[in-house]
Amino acid sequence: MHKRFNSGPVPRAPTRRMPSAAVRSVVAGAYRETPLHPGRADTHMKLDIGNALADPADPGIPGEDLDALDERVADAHATISSGIDAGEFGYTSLGLPERTDTDAIRDAVAPFIDDEPDAVLTVGIGGSALGAATFADALESDVDAYFLDNVDPDHTRRLLTDLDLGSTVVNVVSKSGTTAETLANFLVVRDAMQDAGVDWTAQTFVTTGEEGNLRELADEHDLPALDVPDGVPGRFSALSTVGLACAAIQGHDIDAILAGGQAGLESLSDSLFDTPAYAYGAVAYALDTRGASVNAMMPYAESLETFAEWFAQLWAESLGKDGVGQTPARALGATDQHSQLQLYRAGPRDKLVTLVRPDTRGDVPIPDSDLEGLDYLAGGSLGGLLGAEFEATEASLAESGCPNVRIELPAVDEHALGRLLFDMEAACILAGELYGVETFTQPAVEWGKEAARGLLGGDESLPEKSRLVVPSDTGPR
Repeated sequence: MHKRFNSGPVPRAPTRRMPSAAVRSVVAGAYRETPLHPGRADTHMKLDIGNALADPADPGIPGEDLDALDERVADAHATISSGIDAGEFGYTSLGLPERTDTDAIRDAVAPFIDDEPDAVLTVGIGGSALGAATFADALESDVDAYFLDNVDPDHTRRLLTDLDLGSTVVNVVSKSGTTAETLANFLVVRDAMQDAGVDWTAQTFVTTGEEGNLRELADEHDLPALDVPDGVPGRFSALSTVGLACAAIQGHDIDAILAGGQAGLESLSDSLFDTPAYAYGAVAYALDTRGASVNAMMPYAESLETFAEWFAQLWAESLGKDGVGQTPARALGATDQHSQLQLYRAGPRDKLVTLVRPDTRGDVPIPDSDLEGLDYLAGGSLGGLLGAEFEATEASLAESGCPNVRIELPAVDEHALGRLLFDMEAACILAGELYGVETFTQPAVEWGKEAARGLLGGDESLPEKSRLVVPSDTGPR
């Protein structure tokens, strides 16, 4: 479980992995796994783009335009496939399911697992944390997972004050080994461990490149070190040592995660009609060029909320170049039906809504009630209610002409998550080919990093900022 802290003490009750079968005693003795479609035994991710077509969506994609786009997809697939085979920068990310060495990951974390830790703390930022956080949030474990992925001093202080550092494994993740936020946070964590009488060298390992401060630190203190794969940008690194070390410590099946990614890799073909990943990337691109410049990722599962955050970085940082790119937004079903759905239905016609749900999920029956007007809930369940909310939202969007795409997973488990993340990466790379942008770079991000370093080093030569302060300190205008 991935813990975020806003205020108050850290909850210390350990999370428990719930076996994926049988009846479980959670609420009134009746928590159970319930398929949304009884009798169906899907094992693959499904994508439905019907509500993104010109009828019923506006903007929407005419069928003949989708056929024409498929020819461009074939050309893009040839480029992508060649890049994977040649190990080219960025494209090699899609080869991770075949190349990631899970034995090396298990060997590196085995000594920490033997000590039976209560928690694992990942110190990283952006792609160095979000993939691991996606797995941690989606999958139950006896080992809690925490993430220092920002340099907010209040957040960091609360976390380190309440966390039992003596029973916490620390993983410091930075490809360059020089990321300012990551190293600053690590230095604070190391000090806190020393102040608590904890031997930080016995509870820390790093995931980094061949050179840099972290590699030197690992060599100096004989820390276990995992290699960040070459040619893989951080936001594409979830299916590598970067995303899987935390999952391994939490006891998750990292081979199954990669098997899901491998299924995605094997599904890639020269037609969007045969490849869910390409269909998603092509439809998102085509809708953006027709005015749907916002992509709202809306999972109907609390466990997938961090996936939407991971997707936002992947989509924004990869495709936001040269004046193009679709802006990702994050929503959560059914919660945000009561906030954002109003905008999606009745606001500007500039949105694609991506609805995600698992085909099988845990369920809790709704007790009978004598309250007036609740007869429609009798004999129902929370899962049934959430499923009805999903179907109603999808129909509501379609009725209003808002383009939407449905993604269904067989379950929220290791294999399905590996497939989901791989397919979104492949979709993003395909979209980048269609846009004609450099998908794997982030020059605008680098500009900000250099400016921040200049300020910290005493060079305050930022461009002059326009100012109009309200209220004015000089009185009325």
